[in-house]
Amino acid sequence: MTANITASFHPPRRILMGPGPSDVNPRILAAMGQPTIGHLDPAFVDLMDEVKGLLQYAFQTRNELTLPISAPGSAGMEAAFVNLIEPGDTVIVCQNGVFGGRMKENVTRAGATAVMVTDDWGTVIDLEKAQAAIKANPGARALAFVHAETSTGVASDAAALCKMASAAGMLSILDAVTSVGGIPVAVDAWGADATYSGTQKCLSCTPGISPITFSERAAERIRTRGVPVQSWFLDMNLIMGYWGAATKRAYHHTAPINAIYALHESLVILQEEGLEASWARHRKNHEALRDGLEAMGLSLPVDPRVRLPQLNLVSVPDGVDEARVRAELLEHHGLEIGAGLGALAGKAWRIGLMGYGSNPANVRLCLSALEGALLRQGVKLKAGAAVAAADAAYA
Repeated sequence: MTANITASFHPPRRILMGPGPSDVNPRILAAMGQPTIGHLDPAFVDLMDEVKGLLQYAFQTRNELTLPISAPGSAGMEAAFVNLIEPGDTVIVCQNGVFGGRMKENVTRAGATAVMVTDDWGTVIDLEKAQAAIKANPGARALAFVHAETSTGVASDAAALCKMASAAGMLSILDAVTSVGGIPVAVDAWGADATYSGTQKCLSCTPGISPITFSERAAERIRTRGVPVQSWFLDMNLIMGYWGAATKRAYHHTAPINAIYALHESLVILQEEGLEASWARHRKNHEALRDGLEAMGLSLPVDPRVRLPQLNLVSVPDGVDEARVRAELLEHHGLEIGAGLGALAGKAWRIGLMGYGSNPANVRLCLSALEGALLRQGVKLKAGAAVAAADAAYA
């Protein structure tokens, strides 16, 4: 029997302005294409040390236990929970979107009890409600929350939440998947105990790696657990032997060599630009996009004081087929924006301005393409006003 020959895959050109992945800087793609070497090669071990240092810069921490998990951001979340939480523990979980719900799943699968602090989608975590839950559960092991909720475009007060946890003798578990590189993240200044991120958002790297950092307090908790970590692959007691500071590295798993090249280059680019400059760039492009959207009569429902500049939630006008708009943008412009999730499904778009993709050309293209799609659905708006408003913002 003769097998059919399958052709090589050649992906279409896309401009990624959804909730992630974001556009990948060509420098990162080039780094990823360099020759593969062994995961214990001395040159790769040197690179691992550089990656750790660069991640400490990105997280703004001196934590020794800082490394990239060889799996996407969801594995970073799981690593935080399975290492710090044991069966019988209680964890206070703040939920104001999709990813707080995933935190709850991790707690229950670790054999612990999740005490939920829930807030409406599109709003921040209510600090008074969080404090009340801490007071009502003095023996809780940890307080867990999402800093930048990707499903809603909201930034909660990470500094205040970490401070509350620490004052109560609890660990803090912080989801910074969409934050790092886009808005300030200050692990040491906040006193965060476990913070994880993802490469495919504001770092503009390919998906598949989750940077994570643990405070010394959290690391001690991992070392002195009463029962083994339920996940062998994500057990930091084992991974520390591979990513630790010792000169001799213990084999744990075969790291994704070329993906680590890509992460290294993305962090070099972030360092070259500077954290403050990166945050300012994301803010400036957000302001131009916001002005253009509002010139079209569209609204951004999240309170301006807590909006994420890198992930913009936009209300769909009455009578508009939002899925058709997204399909048109993809078909005619190669432009991807995101749909609403959960309670926001069918009611909102999520427009990402993350990392390399946060630039004026993408802002103008998105506004022009969205304007055309809305006009074709009969929405009354002034043609050209959106781009003109963005231009005024840049001027």
